[in-house]
Amino acid sequence: MATAQDVHVRICNQEIVKFDLEVKALIQDIRDCSGPLSALTELNTKVKEKFQQLRHRIQELEQSAKEQDKESEKQVLLQEVENHKKQMLSNQTSWRKANLTCKIAIDNLEKAELLQGGDLFRQRKTAKESLAQTSSAITESLMGISRMMSQQVQQSEEAMQTLVNSSRTILDANEEFKSMSGTIQLGRKLITKYNRRELTDKLLIFLALALFLATVLYILKKRLFPFL
Repeated sequence: MATAQDVHVRICNQEIVKFDLEVKALIQDIRDCSGPLSALTELNTKVKEKFQQLRHRIQELEQSAKEQDKESEKQVLLQEVENHKKQMLSNQTSWRKANLTCKIAIDNLEKAELLQGGDLFRQRKTAKESLAQTSSAITESLMGISRMMSQQVQQSEEAMQTLVNSSRTILDANEEFKSMSGTIQLGRKLITKYNRRELTDKLLIFLALALFLATVLYILKKRLFPFL
């Protein structure tokens, strides 16, 4: 049966994957963004929040790895942590490149609008709508995966709660067993003491009976055979 620590590790891994997908989706939105700068700024703010959540979960996974009892399991988890960190660095590099590409595209479009006027604006609007549709489809797909990951995380949390409740029940039963063991040991000692006392009583009765018979025989001897 999986331990609470194993469930926590699985939840960390699932949420790391979820945040990684969300970061990738936002980076794709930045690549497709054609302005204005306020829209780009809003996307960058969301990316920063997701990176912060991702970094926090990776740190939790690293702490869980250090708390593992078995060295082999510890090394496997630490390798997973290292892979997640490399992936996060790769996402950060992609994020910077996407920002640079987006800013260059916005600058070029603004220059072209100044030179060509309204026709370019219409072309830009059409291209923006097309890119927005493509981006929306990609984002929806990634969000669907994210929702599925969230459901798995919720199921894992419920499993962890069930595991915690089972562990508490086992601990209570163990305490009750210890109490019963103490009672049984006390009863065993009392029975042993009673058996010894019974043996002593039997011996005393036997001695008393022997003494009584000896007395009776002595009296009969004196009366029936006084010359002996």
